[in-house]
Amino acid sequence: MNDFALRSRRVITGDACVPATVHVSDGRIAGVRAFDDRAAHVIDVGDAVVMAGVVDTHVHVNEPGRTEWEGFATATRAAAAGGVTTILDMPLNSVPATTSAAALRAKREAAAEHATVNVEFIGGVVPGNASEIEPLCDAGVRAFKCFLSPSGVDEFPSVTESDLRIALPILARRGVPLMVHAELPSLLRDGPAGGSRSYAAYLASRPPEAEIEAIRLLVALSEEHRVRLHVVHVSSARSAALIREARSRDVPISAETCPHYLTFAAEEIPDGATEYKCAPPIRGRDKRDALWRALIAGDIQLVASDHSPCPPALKGSDGNFFSAWGGIASLQLSLPAVWTGARERGISLPRVASWMCERTAALAGLARRKGAIAAGFDADLVVWNPDERFRVEPAALRHRHHVTPYAGRDLYGVVQETYVGGRCVFARV
Repeated sequence: MNDFALRSRRVITGDACVPATVHVSDGRIAGVRAFDDRAAHVIDVGDAVVMAGVVDTHVHVNEPGRTEWEGFATATRAAAAGGVTTILDMPLNSVPATTSAAALRAKREAAAEHATVNVEFIGGVVPGNASEIEPLCDAGVRAFKCFLSPSGVDEFPSVTESDLRIALPILARRGVPLMVHAELPSLLRDGPAGGSRSYAAYLASRPPEAEIEAIRLLVALSEEHRVRLHVVHVSSARSAALIREARSRDVPISAETCPHYLTFAAEEIPDGATEYKCAPPIRGRDKRDALWRALIAGDIQLVASDHSPCPPALKGSDGNFFSAWGGIASLQLSLPAVWTGARERGISLPRVASWMCERTAALAGLARRKGAIAAGFDADLVVWNPDERFRVEPAALRHRHHVTPYAGRDLYGVVQETYVGGRCVFARV
């Protein structure tokens, strides 16, 4: 149907959750009207929540070049099943990395053929590619990404402060944000010879100080160059406090955290359980609870998945945390994982929508048409039941690979339908 309406007793508009009827016409939201508004082709979803589709600004799709890790077909099907209607594809771990306009064209071609949801792109900042920043901006990337510590793949080397000082004036002039993996390599520690199955040993190798001192550097650079910097996957509330203080001085810097930092705790991770490995690492229970407080207080502005899958073999069969690939596949589970933690803490549905829809859309430069339910916006919508609990069964995940630390975990929030541009791209069987 080109024209239809979704009626619910719980429609999230702004900071309210109210009875309403959302009218859709030609892929856009035509208006939000009274619950009992008369319209042709009304779909009444009862008490299910109607919310703007999640905008996930941190997704590693890995196509082309490492499509056996993930790909646009599988990643976007998983996104749709999780209520995610727009993803921003990270510039690594594809081959080639998205560090040139030519590489971006290859990405776009792959996505156009296979994507189920909207796909936007992030360009890479690496040593020596400053001349490619303007062409990538002209080609429509929504942001850029760099690493201060090794990325884990040779195609995407980390940058130094000197590299950033070359790139930042260009980014400031173009008004495009730079997303930064913030860990200073000088403060990272070597693990035991031969690695270790001990999660405590891995955790000790990437202390919070590496993140905190990296953010101190980024605050200084953002203030000096007046460039929008965004710190990805913050794992420490002490880091968030630095962001808060800088923003109080109008420094244009922001931060995100991820579902896994809000869900898991180091004390619960068994030795050898490399499905939990990520960088920065999942820290202790007290750090997790402090992250929630920082998010609620606004010191952290948004939540994105950092979906970073790999073939099961790369997670290792020996449980060695130091040789296993670091990344967590969570795209399909991001919304229920965050909502489960929010629900336990009495946080409202509109707050979750703000973190995962509205503010992520703003970071991506999409705030005028995505991330909210309002007249004129794209009809990217998710219908879901926040009161229904389910157990994560890996076989039900639509990611290419099913390795996940969420396996067997009970979460709240079952997606019933997902719409992209008014077209239903997922319906629960």
